[in-house]
Amino acid sequence: MRFSDILRTHLDAFVAEYSAQLTPPIYQAMAAILRCRTETAQRSHWQCRECVTQLDCPLSCGPRSCPQCLYNTTSDWLAKQQSKLLPVHYYMVTFTLPYEFRGMAQHHPDTLYRAMFVVAADVLKSFALRAKQLQGKIGFTGVLHTHNRRRDLHPHIHFIVPAGAFDKAKMQWRKSRNRYLFNAFNLAAVWRARLLDYLTQRTALTLPSNLPNKWVVDCKYVGKGLPALKYLSRYLYKGVLPDKDILSDADGNICFAYLDSKTNTRKTRTLPATQFLWLILQHVLPKGFRRVRDYGLLHPSNTALRQRIQNLLALMSNTAPAIQTEPRKKAKFTCPCCKKPMQFMGIQARTISFKSDSQSGSS
Repeated sequence: MRFSDILRTHLDAFVAEYSAQLTPPIYQAMAAILRCRTETAQRSHWQCRECVTQLDCPLSCGPRSCPQCLYNTTSDWLAKQQSKLLPVHYYMVTFTLPYEFRGMAQHHPDTLYRAMFVVAADVLKSFALRAKQLQGKIGFTGVLHTHNRRRDLHPHIHFIVPAGAFDKAKMQWRKSRNRYLFNAFNLAAVWRARLLDYLTQRTALTLPSNLPNKWVVDCKYVGKGLPALKYLSRYLYKGVLPDKDILSDADGNICFAYLDSKTNTRKTRTLPATQFLWLILQHVLPKGFRRVRDYGLLHPSNTALRQRIQNLLALMSNTAPAIQTEPRKKAKFTCPCCKKPMQFMGIQARTISFKSDSQSGSS
């Protein structure tokens, strides 16, 4: 089963039922997914410089919501992050929003998610400056995930944090030598206080009522950094639910599989088709929103310092320094007839339009 097939089959019923909740980015994502790898897809046009041979090649549909595309984008991101890894142990710190913020996340995702990044990063930096084993500048990468294993709306940010900090005054790397980073309960208390203060003072949003007093922040030791990066990359650019996990579309109900986080066993969930489509498409992010952000020593502005630290730690631990990966090269095509390079001539674009009570015209 493919998500695009389910969307195409149940599109009219879905738009009719959820038109009031569908945003322009969701309409754009649906249009892209429907034309992906079809005759209506965008195509790059190529022409041989030596003979008259012409070639049309289908393009990726583009949006990170499509489960069929952007595999290379995920690979590129993982390779780029791998080049930043330090030869030290790592921690995973996860900041979670309570259930009561679900409505705010649906109606004001851009404002809320930006606030989450700003506040969570500030909390980590301030804890690092006060921690006895660190007392310096740390680096970390944050990735926003908007769902749990069952694909319900569940906004949280995972931060992968190297075990150490840079003391600028002494020009030294202070290495954390144990499996403890920060107290999770203290993190949660500060996370709650600062986020509520930020939303109240700096946004026009109205806070939900009956907010819990205790929030959840998880802080755990994860060993080497690469496995954590692979986990973070899993849902970055390949959609919320892989097509391989969609099991059936029968009698208007969709059944899909997921891995239960508590029992670590594979379970299934069945929903009416329109509810299933909303379950997945509600996670489409606002246009231009960056769900991955680097801070501190891992920020691009600190590349030279990070590379010095990498080389120094590699020398001290007698390991090979991190490999600086090159960006993926642009596509090139060779003429199937004369084997000469072909010239890119442009993009042939086609569009899919949606019309509903809340939106008319093309999207």
